[in-house]
Amino acid sequence: MAELRVAIVGFGKIARDQHVPAINATEGVTLAAVASRNASLPGLPHFSTIEELLRNGPEIDAVALCTPPQVRRAQAVVALKAGKHVMLEKPPGAAVSELDPLVALAAAQKRTLFATWHSRYAPAVEPARNWLARRRIKSVKIDWKEDVRVWHPGQAWIWEPGGLGVFDPGINALSILTRILPEPVFVTSAELSFPSNRAAPIAANLALTDTGGLPIAAEFDFRQTGPQSWDIVVDTDDGRLRLSSGGARLVAGDEVLVDEKEAEYPGLYRRFVELTAHGAIDVDLVPLRLVADAFLLGGRRIVEPFED
Repeated sequence: MAELRVAIVGFGKIARDQHVPAINATEGVTLAAVASRNASLPGLPHFSTIEELLRNGPEIDAVALCTPPQVRRAQAVVALKAGKHVMLEKPPGAAVSELDPLVALAAAQKRTLFATWHSRYAPAVEPARNWLARRRIKSVKIDWKEDVRVWHPGQAWIWEPGGLGVFDPGINALSILTRILPEPVFVTSAELSFPSNRAAPIAANLALTDTGGLPIAAEFDFRQTGPQSWDIVVDTDDGRLRLSSGGARLVAGDEVLVDEKEAEYPGLYRRFVELTAHGAIDVDLVPLRLVADAFLLGGRRIVEPFED
């Protein structure tokens, strides 16, 4: 089978740090071009926009959209109408309702639309799901706290409407949560902390539950310095399960079940190759719906201004 020829659209930190190495490490896929207003990759054809790429670029089969979520829907439409498969970085869009028309368009074009949740491909996530499936869960606590200056340097879009603020990393925790728990969950209340000079929250506290009344608490914060926290702790009738390091490490009681190097994005591209072989669609909007509900239900708290 011929290799899947992919162009990356939007060549920022996530594309350079994750997508390029993952493509290079994944059998069946090759990087054919880059479209970005401000960055290029030596040795590859470069174009300023997706329109220019599709008009003047080399033959490609698919695009990986790594642009800010506010512009991603329009780019996905252009790519799908041109007969290309589409991978969407997370979050898949700036709004929940904009995804259904994209799914319909992909189906009509018989092309793949893949809304990625990279944290679900962390090495400890499936073992955690399997471990929890055999136990009664009593409570869940999420601590997802990082330094925005380290992970999103100079990325002004993240503070604009649709950029999600602290939910940009926080949605990773929600994507894991909704994968490892056996029952669907929903938000019951939220408190969102907005810097006085920004349109998106810098911190958030959420209360969630499921139909059985499971207590779930989540704390997200962009102001963490020093050690970073990407942890989910689940108390069960058989002791405590701790998923840490963003899903790379899993400990049950005192027993280390998983402790591996992060390798999420090669998993995404393996899945993308599988999907495109059949023109299949993989779009799960549950994590994005939870974030939207947090904004709907969240009380707003104004905090000190944030400056890069």
